[in-house]
Amino acid sequence: MEMSKGKVWLVGAGPGEIGLLTQKAITVIEQADFIAYDALIGEEILCMLPEDAEKVSVGKRSGRYSVSQEKTNQILLEEALKGKKVVRLKGGDPFVFGRGGEELELLVQYGIPFEVVPGVTSAVAVPAYAGIPVTHRDFTSSFHVITGHPRKDGKDRIDYDALVRMDATLVFLMGVGSMGMIMENLMKAGMDPKMPAAVLERGTQYRQRKVISTVDCLERDSKDAKIQAPAVIVVGRVCTLSELFAWYEKRELAQMQIIVTRSRKKASKLTAQLRESGAEVLELPMIDTTAIALEQIRLDELFDEPAGRELWLTFTSPVGVETFFSVTLPSLGKDIRSVLRKGADVRFAAVGEATAKELEKYGWMTDVVPEVYNGRELGKALVRTARKDAKVYLLHARQGSEELKEELKRADLAYEDIAIYETICRQDSPWADMVKDKINQGLIDWVTFTSASTVRGFVQTMDGMDFCKVPALCIGEQTAAEARKYHMKIEISDRATIASMVEKLKELHAKQEV
Repeated sequence: MEMSKGKVWLVGAGPGEIGLLTQKAITVIEQADFIAYDALIGEEILCMLPEDAEKVSVGKRSGRYSVSQEKTNQILLEEALKGKKVVRLKGGDPFVFGRGGEELELLVQYGIPFEVVPGVTSAVAVPAYAGIPVTHRDFTSSFHVITGHPRKDGKDRIDYDALVRMDATLVFLMGVGSMGMIMENLMKAGMDPKMPAAVLERGTQYRQRKVISTVDCLERDSKDAKIQAPAVIVVGRVCTLSELFAWYEKRELAQMQIIVTRSRKKASKLTAQLRESGAEVLELPMIDTTAIALEQIRLDELFDEPAGRELWLTFTSPVGVETFFSVTLPSLGKDIRSVLRKGADVRFAAVGEATAKELEKYGWMTDVVPEVYNGRELGKALVRTARKDAKVYLLHARQGSEELKEELKRADLAYEDIAIYETICRQDSPWADMVKDKINQGLIDWVTFTSASTVRGFVQTMDGMDFCKVPALCIGEQTAAEARKYHMKIEISDRATIASMVEKLKELHAKQEV
């Protein structure tokens, strides 16, 4: 029996920054069963690839192939013939010197369905991130994109005379290794040796660099700066605008790469604020949360409390709020009216601002939020506020705060300790080796930890590394205490909020630049 054919999507991933990935590319990637990706795909994008998809690197870097083009074509065919949704993820745009057409030929031969998802080409995006518009009415009305690669036989295929006559912006891709020859041939064809020129390394990514020079000096200046591939060469008068239009490096967290270890579901707020401030963010979730089975939850007393009794529904995380209202109560066939209709005096307590805001999403204002966001201070606030005959329902993770319960016990305030979800620490990541190498080389500026469990998950996942080298930004003292066990280099945000973590990173970055 013949197997049903799958489908292949040829997807352009852009020049590196995740924000330049198109919406259609994201949609296609999220539903992929198999992903074959280039070596130059941005690290932010690699970390967002779906965990349950099989991922294979088939790209090349600076002329060194990990998988030959012919083998790559064969892999796409074989996986599609298995009935899989196959994504071929390519840097830039697959049809701009990306050999995309070659990869489709074999699919066409075997009748494999396919789609092409264009990507943002580095020929335009990289100069833009360096402050260079490829066209400007005062300088030139056209631009031309040229491959810097010679033919397999080593012969140059570029018509330099034609390029010089056009008096346009010239963008050379993959030309670092041939830079000297390119500049020499442009001058032989009549180009002014003092024509502005630039080489742009790792454009749109956090370590991007640029050298602005002239045609006769670009090779020398690039060698002095130790410029390496991947890089884009731009030749034209528009290069003089680079400093005037510079913007990328002026953002508050520019040139920083930061790891976010929160669960992927909860990472978006921190990630968004960091990226908005200019940082490159690698999302490496170190924990997962899951609702506890109903048969393990004791909530009967909550629905049978006598009329008039003051009840405190107390939450120590946004996850607890979401789980209680979206999973626990609906699974029981109840909602908050099941408590209110008994006539109980229901009040809400939250450990911090984020938890209080999560309650507001479900229509409930918080009666108690401590000034310092931790379990001990929440317990003290409850003791000060609640009536002596009140009852506190602690709705939290299985690994609840002992300090919170200690304060309630000390005041003899009645409470029910009810675990409604549990936190599971990760023990592996497909990018663990990459992260270890980057931390060992000092290429990661900060690893952010929003709970002690994210620290534990990170330690388990990065088993065997020297944690003394880890620059850890912790959301609070309890998280920092866990990080200290592994002798990490620790900073603590001034308040236990995501916004405070971001502000602390800006403060630390500003000090480094002084």
